[in-house]
Amino acid sequence: MPPLRAAVIAMGLVLIGATPVQALSTPTITVVQGRTQPVFSYADAIREHVYVESTVDSDSDGRLDRVRVDIIRPAGSGPGLRVPSIIDESPYYDNSGRGNEAERKVYDSAGNLAKFPLYYDNYFVPRGYAVLNVDMIGTTRSDGCPDVGGKADVLGGKAVIDWLNGRANAYRADGTPVSADWSTGKAGMIGKSYDGTLANAVAATGVDGLTTIVPISAISSWYKYQRSNGVIYNYDYMSFLARAVDTDPIAKCAAVRAGLDAQDGDATGNYNDFWAERDYIDGTLGDASQVRASVFAVHTVNDLNVKPDHFSTWWDALAKNGVPRKIWVGQYQHVDPFDFEGRRDQWVDTLHAWFDYWLLGVMNDVMKEPRADVQVGPTQWITQRDWPEPAASPHLFRPAADGTLGLVQAQKGEKVTFTDIRQSENTMVANVGTPQAGRVAFTTGELSRDIRLSGTPVINLRVALDKPTANLTALLVDFGDDNRIDWRRGQGITNLTEESCHGDATAADDGCYRKVVTNMITRPLEIVARGWIDVQNRDSLSAPSPLAAGTYGEVEWDTLPQDYVFKQGHRIGLVIAGTDSTYSGETATGTNVTIDLQRSRVRIPLVLGAGEVLSDSDVAARRGQWVGPGEIELPVPDNRLF
Repeated sequence: MPPLRAAVIAMGLVLIGATPVQALSTPTITVVQGRTQPVFSYADAIREHVYVESTVDSDSDGRLDRVRVDIIRPAGSGPGLRVPSIIDESPYYDNSGRGNEAERKVYDSAGNLAKFPLYYDNYFVPRGYAVLNVDMIGTTRSDGCPDVGGKADVLGGKAVIDWLNGRANAYRADGTPVSADWSTGKAGMIGKSYDGTLANAVAATGVDGLTTIVPISAISSWYKYQRSNGVIYNYDYMSFLARAVDTDPIAKCAAVRAGLDAQDGDATGNYNDFWAERDYIDGTLGDASQVRASVFAVHTVNDLNVKPDHFSTWWDALAKNGVPRKIWVGQYQHVDPFDFEGRRDQWVDTLHAWFDYWLLGVMNDVMKEPRADVQVGPTQWITQRDWPEPAASPHLFRPAADGTLGLVQAQKGEKVTFTDIRQSENTMVANVGTPQAGRVAFTTGELSRDIRLSGTPVINLRVALDKPTANLTALLVDFGDDNRIDWRRGQGITNLTEESCHGDATAADDGCYRKVVTNMITRPLEIVARGWIDVQNRDSLSAPSPLAAGTYGEVEWDTLPQDYVFKQGHRIGLVIAGTDSTYSGETATGTNVTIDLQRSRVRIPLVLGAGEVLSDSDVAARRGQWVGPGEIELPVPDNRLF
C-alpha cells in the first residue's frame, strides 16, 4: 500500500488571528497539540457500501460468503488523500442494536447508511478517519451463517482487513469490483461485547494491517464464556446465540446450528476441538502469540456476562508476548466506558489520542501515561503502572473448624463436611455462622484497617468425596453495611434525560447520547469474587479424572479477578458450596464433600503499604463465632451479550 499522502500539519500553538482549522478551504489531516482536528465536513462525507469476499462458505451454498461493509469517509479521500479505518464489526446491527440506546443501522434510498450507530462516525470522520460498520457473517446484510466465534465469524472480519490492504476482493451491489484506494492500510477494530470479541479474534490471527484494537467487555475464550473448569453455565447456548443474531428465515442456517449443538460437548463440559477453534489466547485458529496489534482493553470486574477472567487472562497473555497495551478497569456490570459516570469526555479524548497515535503516528502522550486506570469507588478512579496493582502480593488465609478465617493454619485433623446441592448464591451467603448442610463458611473478625484486593484469588482445597466428582463453588464475601455500586440493577447505571454530544451531526445522525448516573444501594454484604470447578477437571479441562471415593485429592482453581477495598470494620468471608444455581445450569451431584482444613487455604492478592505486613491482629481472627445477615435478595444482573 502506498504511503500516507495526506499532509499532517503539526501545530503546537494556535496563533491569534489565525484562520480556524474548520475553515480551511482544502482540508488536510491537521494536528494541534497531539490531537487531530475536525477539519473535514461530516455532512459531505462519502457514504457507500461494498461486499468483501471472504474465504469461507459458511452456509454451504457453493459460493464464498460476502461481508457487507458500510463506509463513511472524508470527502476527497482517495488515492491523493488516504485515511486509516476505524472498524466496528457486529452481529447486532439489525436486532438488538448497539450502545446504551440500542441504535440500529438506518439506510437511505440508495442503500447506504443514513445513520451509523454510536458516535465513532460523528467524531472521527471530521478528523480524517474512515469509519466502517461491518455486518458479521450471517447477520444483517452479509451472506452466510454465524458460527459463534468460529471460522466464519473470524475470517469474515479478517477479509475486511485484507481488502483494505489490497489482498481481498470486494464488489459493489451491482457486482462491479471495487478497491479501497482511499485506505492507508492501517485499521483499528473497536467494539463492546460480541463486537470486541471479533476484534480480539481477528487480532489473534496476526493479520497484517490491523494496527490496534479496542476490545470492550470482550470474550477471549468462548470456553470461558460458557464453562468454568468443567462446570457448564448454559446448555446449547452457542446455537441459541447463533439464532438470536440471525434475522434470516429459521431454516437457512438450521444445519449450522445443529452442528454447534453436536460439537459443543455439553454432555461432559470438557474442552475440545470446538472450543479450541474459539480460543483466542491459545487456540487453533488464532492465539495471543500472533497478535501484532496494540490493545486498549476495557472491562469491569463485576461483569457476570463476559466475566472478568476474559480480560485478565488475555491481558496476561498479551504481556507475555510484549504487546503494547493499555487498560481501563471499572466496577460496573456489562457497561461501555462511554457510559462510566463522569468519564465520558475523558474516554473519548483518550480513545482519540490512542487512534491518533496508532493509526496516524501522531506523537502524543498516550503511551507515556500510566498503563491502567482503575475504578475504586462510584466516581473515584486511580492510575497505576499496570493491572493488577504491581505492588499486590499473595496472602494466605486459612479456614478453621470453628468458622473463623485467619492467617494461622488449622490444626491437624480439623475437617468440615457439606453436600453438593443446587442452591442460589443468596442462600449460600445467608446466615453465615449458622451450620447448613449445603455449604461451609468462614469469616475473619472485624478488619482493623482498609485492605485492597487487586488480582485473582486462588482457592486450594484438600477434599475427599463419596462419589467420583462434585461441583464446587467458592465465594469471597465482604460482610459489612455499606453504600455500594448497584451493578446488579440496570448494569449499574441509569439514563438521564440530559444528553452530551460528541462530533458533528446531520438530521439523521447527531452523535448525541443521554448521560448516566451510577446506581447505588446500601447492603450488608457483597460477593466480591466467585469461582467454580468440577472436581474431575481439577487436573485437565479435556481429560477428566474422577476422584476415588474416600481418598483425598488437591483441588485448586482461580476465582474471577477483582479489584476491591474491604473496609475497616468489615469482615472477609469465604463460602465453599456445591452447585451454584445462580450462574450454572448444572444438576447437583449429591456428593458429600469433606475438606481437610489444615491443607486448605485461599490465596488473596492484597495491596499493602511499602514494608507493611498483614498480621493476624489485622483480621482479628480466632475470636469466636459470628452470625451474618439473613438471606437477602441479590438480583441476578441482565446477562445479554450486547
